Amino acid sequence: MTQQSLERLLRRAGLRPTQKRLDIARLLFEDGDKHVTAEDVMEFARRNKVRVSQATVYNTLNQLCAAGLLKRIVLDGSRTFFDTNTNDHHHLFHEDDASLQDIPADAISILGLPELNQDETLRSVEIMVRVGRADGAA
Repeated sequence: MTQQSLERLLRRAGLRPTQKRLDIARLLFEDGDKHVTAEDVMEFARRNKVRVSQATVYNTLNQLCAAGLLKRIVLDGSRTFFDTNTNDHHHLFHEDDASLQDIPADAISILGLPELNQDETLRSVEIMVRVGRADGAA
């Protein structure tokens, strides 16, 4: 993505395109969909000699989620990924290398769902499939 397209993306989401936000957006939105952690963003910034605080990274990721540009994926309450693919889909979590892979929404069939209260409506179904090495080794 060009600098201008990143600026437009942030502005349309209601975010001011500061240099720090643009740097973070470049990591996230260039080169296709991806799953990153805040630590991945910090490492990218360090490698590219971008001075950014951990607070700025977390704030920006949270703002991008609130704006609908990222989807937050929390595993076990202790590990959080940020997904640039905000369309409906599921995930395959590889426990051996702690990586996520997208599964198209139509690749999994659901035979039934619990009955909802009258004042509730189904908004989404997200399935996390976990896999590890067959021999159990790490």
